[in-house]
Amino acid sequence: MVKPTGGGQFEFHLTAGAQLMHSFLLVLFGLIAFFWLTYGVRVVLSALRLPRLRQSEPAADADCPSISILFAARDEEEKLPEALKAFLALDYPNFEIMAVDDRSADSTFRILQETAVKDSRLRVVRIEELPTDWLGKPHALQKAYEASNGEWLLFTDADVQLRADTLRRAISLVQQRKLDHLTLMCRLEMHGFWEKATLTFFGLGLFMLADPYRLEDSRSKSYAGVGAFQLVRRGAYESSGTHRKLALEVVDDMRLARNLKRAGFRSGMGLAIEFVSVRWHVGVRNIVRGVTKNFFAAADYSLARVGMQSLGLLIGSVLPFLTFPFLHGGARLLAALAAVLAIVLEGAVALIMDISPLYALAHPIGALLFVYMLLRSTIVTLWHGGVTWRGTFYPLKELRRGGM
Repeated sequence: MVKPTGGGQFEFHLTAGAQLMHSFLLVLFGLIAFFWLTYGVRVVLSALRLPRLRQSEPAADADCPSISILFAARDEEEKLPEALKAFLALDYPNFEIMAVDDRSADSTFRILQETAVKDSRLRVVRIEELPTDWLGKPHALQKAYEASNGEWLLFTDADVQLRADTLRRAISLVQQRKLDHLTLMCRLEMHGFWEKATLTFFGLGLFMLADPYRLEDSRSKSYAGVGAFQLVRRGAYESSGTHRKLALEVVDDMRLARNLKRAGFRSGMGLAIEFVSVRWHVGVRNIVRGVTKNFFAAADYSLARVGMQSLGLLIGSVLPFLTFPFLHGGARLLAALAAVLAIVLEGAVALIMDISPLYALAHPIGALLFVYMLLRSTIVTLWHGGVTWRGTFYPLKELRRGGM
């Protein structure tokens, strides 16, 4: 009963406001839990069902088409020798390596030349100057392709380690699944809490973005491209526009996969933690610096998209943890459900990445770091009016034009 006094009226408004807030929180955390329970569970279950390279039998010699391994190297003298050693030790009957030295200032070119003299399967292209309307890496990979002869092209990096039977198993997998493009989830060499907490969340984010459930459906818009390993049928690569269509793309690996999908080719993803590995960045500070050029580019240089992505991460991955101690009743139960689902799903991704699932307990920390990196990438790019990559500055106006 509402009393006809000023105090009673105030009490009524307070009670009505509290009820309205409680209803709002119920709906909000219900939606967050529903997202993790539906889309999140579907994505992670489909990620767990991705084909594993170890389950693909190595192809026989007669079933091995020619492959060109293509990579661009710039100032890679520290990691390049071990990568070359692994590439040349591959157990595959018909392959060549096209290595492009992209204006290195260290001994990268000398290392490549000396290795090429010892093994004719390695061929080297030297780039002295970068032409206009090109980013360094896409231009180098275009030159590698133009000098290559393989029926299949493997785009990789100068610091990637491949196990000897990787190519035989990968070719077997694309033949079994009738793919034109295969990208492999590799092992990221990580050390310490911060690297593992950050990169485990990255792994979850990659799967959420790619949606493995629909990846091989040529009619879907889902795509995935991991720079460490992208195996592409030469004809499909040429029909999708080659790297000429990626001339000003900072995230060229993801955009290559997108272009192949848009051109109607069949694309797939596999898990190859035991076969492909890379030491990406050393320490979380270097991870932050390393993605500065990438994150705003991945959002198509759109402030609206950055805002939506940041808000979505804060609401879906931080808010349930942050507000749980202050909630009551159904809202608290739904927030707890959302938090538990997020942790369990990231824990499953951690197992895929061969990391302890206990790092998933840092889920909200990973989300906050991700938001920070996204906002930092946006602010730094806007502040400088572009990005600096491989020693060259690229104006934002040109980058936006290239992404159209």
